[in-house]
Amino acid sequence: MNLNNMRISPGYFSSMGDLTLGQVLLILSQEHGTQVATELTRKFCLQSTSDEIQRVGLEFLYINGFYDDLYELIDKNMESLNPRNRVWAKVYKIMIYNKLVGNSFEELREELKAIKAPDPELKCLIEITIMDTYYNQREFGKVGNLIDKQFMLFDAINDEYLLSCFNQRFYQRLFIYYWKRNELIIARKYAFRALNQTTNPSTKANLHTNLGLTYSFDTYYQGMYHLKEALRIAQKHNLKRRIISIEKYNIPFLSAHFKKVRGIHSDDISEQAHIEIAKGNPDKAIQLLEGISLDSPFKMYYMGLAKQDENLLFQSYNDFIEKRRDYFFSRLPLNALKNLK
Repeated sequence: MNLNNMRISPGYFSSMGDLTLGQVLLILSQEHGTQVATELTRKFCLQSTSDEIQRVGLEFLYINGFYDDLYELIDKNMESLNPRNRVWAKVYKIMIYNKLVGNSFEELREELKAIKAPDPELKCLIEITIMDTYYNQREFGKVGNLIDKQFMLFDAINDEYLLSCFNQRFYQRLFIYYWKRNELIIARKYAFRALNQTTNPSTKANLHTNLGLTYSFDTYYQGMYHLKEALRIAQKHNLKRRIISIEKYNIPFLSAHFKKVRGIHSDDISEQAHIEIAKGNPDKAIQLLEGISLDSPFKMYYMGLAKQDENLLFQSYNDFIEKRRDYFFSRLPLNALKNLK
């Protein structure tokens, strides 16, 4: 079945008018399989005149990465006669702004906190979106303060489909939260839960990428397995930005870190320097790094590693901790410092 050229008759969804979105998705999955069912449900969300479907459809489109359709459905909900739909649309509009623009976080939080949620599902959604603003700021301590509250909000949700969507999102956040706290067993548990529940190729590729990086201090082969799986998914679905990120940064980083750099290249100057360090060419690495700004703790770490400079490695360590709250990658300069002694 060609998904791109799929044509749906006007009456195709008429028998599904009284069903919830979760029920529609389940029926279509049983009849057509997951991929086709996802595409059909995508169309159903845009065609349905049900207030409930138009509300829940926002989450379906968001979690599956159908952002162009999401903009359209947000507009429909903003014009709805139902005030609940208009409020839901407002939250998703803020959510997209947070995802794509990524600034004015305090203003976004204030706007979200001012919204009066008429139902537990929307209240939960607002709190997830507030949590995301802290993630974007790498304020993982504040994320931790919201985790228990989020679990309690889940208990009040009756819509099983929405609950499964929110759980998917929450598992992804918990993965990053525990990873950055260096609690890797817990982190990977949530990563695999998220992988098992999502059908979104972009989400799968992102999860595999980050899972690969969690093995930076364990095993090259397990880490590279996940990076190669992320690349396979990204190439299959033409996720250009993800392909560039994996090929330009992630694979070169892990390869250089484990000193397995035969055939490894990068267009990024800092990763070129990292590769030269792995090859035993610190002077060439220094020359490369002197031509760029050391504006990240990774670049500072590479320069400290190349120069065997204790002060630069301390600065990198402090930046990982203070600016990024990243206790995982802070181990890079910390291990290098130990090796100096």
